[in-house]
Amino acid sequence: MLVGFHGYGEDADEQLERLRAIPGSSRWLCVSIQGLHRFYQLRADRVVASWMTRQDREWAIVDNIAYVTACLDAAAAEWPTTPTVVFTGFSQGVAMAFRAAVNMTGRVASVVAVGNDIPPELAPAALKGLSAALIARGTSDAWYTKEKLAADEQRLRDCSVSVRALEYNGGHEWSGEVTAAAAVFLRER
Repeated sequence: MLVGFHGYGEDADEQLERLRAIPGSSRWLCVSIQGLHRFYQLRADRVVASWMTRQDREWAIVDNIAYVTACLDAAAAEWPTTPTVVFTGFSQGVAMAFRAAVNMTGRVASVVAVGNDIPPELAPAALKGLSAALIARGTSDAWYTKEKLAADEQRLRDCSVSVRALEYNGGHEWSGEVTAAAAVFLRER
């Protein structure tokens, strides 16, 4: 299963398009989950979402994990898959990708994270459960800095996670280089 989490102000369809653009993703069951906090993007007159805000953060994390687990259980019941799951996240969705991956039981989880860092509350014991990670940032991304990427890479290495860090020419975006790197990552799973 290849599972996607969109960024702030996006919707599940945008992340699903990213997943489907990855060469080789057609061999995976692609599932994109939309954040629970929905709102209107007024300029485009469409509904988008976010994963959470600072307010009641701990409760939102619990709600989001329960929601994601229910979504994945429903998908697995309808379309049987192997126990291998790759969680992908862009921007705000990166935190959800890591949270979902460390909360999976009975599955082999890995993460493709683009444009944001590992959530601070995840303890080393939880991160050690990951099989691998691809973390990426654009060289002109002011949000996910070179220093944050390096800290995340070290944090994962300290937990014995097989990690690849990618810096690509671009900003806060899911680039073609990310798509190509994700294809290689999927082939290795």
